[in-house]
Amino acid sequence: MRIALTGSSGKLGAVVARELRAAGHDVIGLDVVGTRGPGFVQVDLTDYGQVIDVLGGVGDRHDGVDALVHLGAIPAPGIRGDVATFHHNIDATFNVFWAATRLGIRRIVYASSETVLGLPFDVPPPYIPVDEEYPARPESTYSLVKHLEEQLAIELVRWHPDLSITALRFSNVFTPEDYAEVPSFDADPRARKWNLWGYIDARDGAQAVARALEVAPAGFDRFIIAAADTVMSRPNAELVAEVFPGVEVRSDLGVNDTLLSISKARRLLGYEPRHSWRDAV
Repeated sequence: MRIALTGSSGKLGAVVARELRAAGHDVIGLDVVGTRGPGFVQVDLTDYGQVIDVLGGVGDRHDGVDALVHLGAIPAPGIRGDVATFHHNIDATFNVFWAATRLGIRRIVYASSETVLGLPFDVPPPYIPVDEEYPARPESTYSLVKHLEEQLAIELVRWHPDLSITALRFSNVFTPEDYAEVPSFDADPRARKWNLWGYIDARDGAQAVARALEVAPAGFDRFIIAAADTVMSRPNAELVAEVFPGVEVRSDLGVNDTLLSISKARRLLGYEPRHSWRDAV
């Protein structure tokens, strides 16, 4: 496929671009910053005119795309002010989704976030492992936008029954360079309790994007995307008993299995994490 990839210069986006190209796809990177070249176009996603222009075609570089992967955003709370984060991210996503539907692009995969699950879990989760079944619990303006983006997608696929939009609720993105720090997390189990000690290797994040592009049917769905394990060496049963006493445990926790359930992604997307910090440290 020819794929437009927003946020192609970001931590996850750069890896997604590399992996999709390695799989044979033609990737047009779209970002406000990046390296000039045939596979990159500079664009401000908050400007609808720029967005619909570059998705529709750019000179002799492309004359339209088959699919859209939307990763471009302020990537976390606290980087900019709350209002700036809200306006930037909601504008960018609305512009990208709206332009895609106007241009007849019918396959969209985009970055939602684990934050809609209730992070930083100052209020404990309703049960562990967490999954996609309970209502969104945004606790920041960043997370609020992610929730609203999912609601936007729900309505767009209702308006366009042939449209496929897949929201990937990515966990905290790690690259191999980040793994040297991970063993230090064991010293304080509460330091990483904010996302149930989860993470996602960027290469597995790219795998989830590729699987969604390949198999997601028309309509909307959401998936937690995390590594198969936690960032902790301590067993899950100890961690949960110490940090989240009284929270219902709904299934076998395993020794170090992810507490951000990826069962749905495994079942419906064929997603299977291949990378772990334990293999690199």
